[in-house]
Amino acid sequence: MKKNLLINRIRQGAILLAMVLTFAACTDDPNPTIDPETILTGQTKTYVLKPVGNSGISGTALLEETSTGNSKLTISLTGTPNGGSHPAHIHFNSAAQGGGIAVSLTPVNGTTGISETTFSKEDDGTPISFSDVLAYDGYINVHLSATDLATVVAQGDIGSNELTGTSKTYTLNSVADPSISGEITFEERINGFALATISLTGTPDGGSHPAHIHANSAAIGGGIEFTFNPVNGTTGMSKTDTREGIMDGEDGFTYEEILEVDGYVNVHLSADDLGTIVAQGDIGSNELTGTSITYPLNSVAVPSISGEITFEERMNGFALATITLTGTPSDGMHPAHIHANSAAVGGGILYTFNPVIGATGISVSDTRKGMMDNEATYTYSQILTVDGYVNVHLSAEDLGTIVGQGNIGANFE
Repeated sequence: MKKNLLINRIRQGAILLAMVLTFAACTDDPNPTIDPETILTGQTKTYVLKPVGNSGISGTALLEETSTGNSKLTISLTGTPNGGSHPAHIHFNSAAQGGGIAVSLTPVNGTTGISETTFSKEDDGTPISFSDVLAYDGYINVHLSATDLATVVAQGDIGSNELTGTSKTYTLNSVADPSISGEITFEERINGFALATISLTGTPDGGSHPAHIHANSAAIGGGIEFTFNPVNGTTGMSKTDTREGIMDGEDGFTYEEILEVDGYVNVHLSADDLGTIVAQGDIGSNELTGTSITYPLNSVAVPSISGEITFEERMNGFALATITLTGTPSDGMHPAHIHANSAAVGGGILYTFNPVIGATGISVSDTRKGMMDNEATYTYSQILTVDGYVNVHLSAEDLGTIVGQGNIGANFE
């Protein structure tokens, strides 16, 4: 009985195996059709997707070329919530500029953090190849959800907006509010322009601080050349694409032009109070080289007033001249000049500094432009050899009373 049962089971298994083999033989195509979009050429490009705000979500976007010249884009994120679904798109322009949706991508699976999309055209039907994407003026946004597209959790520039890794940072010093200071960093893009990022500490929550590149150095002052996106007081941050200011008619700046611009950056208290500067710094050709010389300014008519003058070399060869005095009266305004010859010999005015403000004891001037018309300009090298001395006077009405004095250049011993 048991023997017959075993034989029957063997027969059933053999019949089942024969059926499977017969079915496979009938359906197995010796020349199956392969989707060319699944064949990859090996050409790839990876873009970084950074977290936006405090999302904690970041990752990469891997672009791969298919055998047809189209694109497969794989987004890989960490920090996405289980069960979430995060819409993703390629947008026009850079992230700093913002723009509409160019290509809709497969939503990111929150559980895996993955999205895969193969595409050959924009949403409006415009063809777009792998090579086109490499040079594309665009960026990727990953959104919180389909019902909250306004909240972006991860973002990254792609194509021609990608950063080269070359950058330049300038210091933004405190002006009206000692607690506010920071820096501005310009990062070069593949397209030759730059991402400008202002980072400040001490800005008030909820504040919005206009920021600009102005013509000339901060010591000379000048009109607005370029308008950045306002600094967000809560984060202390502003990001702007230098190819286009936010005001109509403003010229853009390439990264190389930023390095040479005759300008400075102002960050203002508010749109309603542009006269109050909270942070400021020279950029481009006005940057300081780190080379400087300091001369003492001795007491003359008022024993309690003394100090020094420091000349700091700029990239353009001129100098930032800073007079620093102690003991000046809070309501004072003290004219200051370079005079010809030594202090012992005396001589006429060669150059007029900005007045020393009594409340701070400070005067800041650019040696390429004196306050008075037709005055000589001085490079840093010329300051080192000038036959001159500096006088700081009691007031514009009493130039005969000297409160600080010192030999400079060739006369300094």
